Amino acid sequence: MKLITVTLLVCALAFVSVQAHTDEAHSGDTPAKKTTQSKKTWSCPMHPDVKSKSKGKCPKCKMDLRPVVESEAAVAPHEADTPTSRMTKVAGGEFPKMNIPDVELLDQNGRQIHFYTDLVKGRTVVINFIFTTCTTICPPLGATFARVQKELGDKVGRDVRFISISVDPATDTPERLKAWGAKFHAGDGWTLVTGNKPQVDELLRALGASYARREDHSPTVLIGNDAHDNWTRTYGLANTSQLVQIIDNIIAGKNTTTIAEGSN
Repeated sequence: MKLITVTLLVCALAFVSVQAHTDEAHSGDTPAKKTTQSKKTWSCPMHPDVKSKSKGKCPKCKMDLRPVVESEAAVAPHEADTPTSRMTKVAGGEFPKMNIPDVELLDQNGRQIHFYTDLVKGRTVVINFIFTTCTTICPPLGATFARVQKELGDKVGRDVRFISISVDPATDTPERLKAWGAKFHAGDGWTLVTGNKPQVDELLRALGASYARREDHSPTVLIGNDAHDNWTRTYGLANTSQLVQIIDNIIAGKNTTTIAEGSN
């Protein structure tokens, strides 16, 4: 009797052991359990594809990177690169938007203006950054604005407004800006802006155009449709027809691509 009992016990233990190995062998056939984790990264408001693990500036447009909360699903290796396996959002759950300060400045006629309210709110704008004593990229930027202004015709002032912001407000008085604009036949739809340095510096930082030295400013152009919150940066010395196409797209509220520096 004892022999039978012992035999049955041994058989039972053997069965449990075999079953455990069988379950272990088949465990690889089940989908990997997904867990959710979050990590903080930094991204450019104008170029969401530009990401960094720390603070810094966008290599494309030099705008300050903003904090992003990136939620990822820890998945099996073959799933890691699928479009649905990753989602990026800004802290607070919204994608970044332009935050343009309504600083008090002066236009080329000496009139006091509020930058956002008077020039940008609800409008499509094309913004470049210049200073009147510049002898390198600023004259070509002005000439490019002049050609685009001519190409767009009566759309300028009606559908789109041109804005040139001085990066040297200590030197660029309204009179100097008006004389500079006259060289490029600046029309009624082209506003040149200066003012007290603290307010101008605040604006330049918000627009991603703040530099330690005025000579270091980039030949980029900021084009935006405030009503649709649709903004892009592009190369300010690009071919006239390319710039006109981007501006027309922005006026229509369409997404558009930027022009790389040196493109014809």
